[in-house]
Amino acid sequence: MDLHSRTDPALRGRISAGAAAIIPVGSTEQHGPHLPVSTDSDISSAVAAAVGRGPRFLVSPAIYTGVSFEHAPFFQISIRESTLETLLGDVCDSLHANGIRDIFLINGHYGNRGALSGFVSGRAEGGPRVHALSYWRFTRSRFDHGGFVETSLMLAVSGAVRMSRARKGLVTDGMEPASVERLKRAAAESFPAATGNGVWGDPRSATAEAGRRILAEIVRNLRQECLGRLDGTRPNEILI
Repeated sequence: MDLHSRTDPALRGRISAGAAAIIPVGSTEQHGPHLPVSTDSDISSAVAAAVGRGPRFLVSPAIYTGVSFEHAPFFQISIRESTLETLLGDVCDSLHANGIRDIFLINGHYGNRGALSGFVSGRAEGGPRVHALSYWRFTRSRFDHGGFVETSLMLAVSGAVRMSRARKGLVTDGMEPASVERLKRAAAESFPAATGNGVWGDPRSATAEAGRRILAEIVRNLRQECLGRLDGTRPNEILI
């Protein structure tokens, strides 16, 4: 259920029945020449909306600004990890004051992981149960940045993809694991320096059909995870 477009009585009814909240957490940053800077927020919002269908969830609008400094000098709008943690704290405390006991943070940006992990692990007792889950942990597809997977997902959920501009980026297939890890560390410092054109992967063969298939897998697995946590059959571990 979309929280943002509902009236107070409708929301109060869902909350009194035990509905949990879902908050997509994204970013505003470059995704190569073919994807919009809203990509991480668009995908996490689509995943959250699908996972949150039905009476057990209230889906919040996304947090569109994340920790993306590593993408400079390509376009990005970033906040510090401490700022994101403070923002999440205020939002979660407000939701809890309204009677919500469980909050799921659906993360769509790799650079947010430190802030989300620190925020969840640092929560004091007595507040809501907060669950941090990165959506790419729930697919067998190899995650990328502006590559085949992310571009396919965007083709499935958005009309803003410009496939005519898609270009191959950094491809690590066949590399030794140690070399890939070195590239990941370099990308965390400067994504443009590590990848050249801001793309990790090759988007040129991406399709909406593949995106719908990957999205369905993510939603199925992630919804099972969320419901399991609400029902007490899965542990509250950070999966980012």
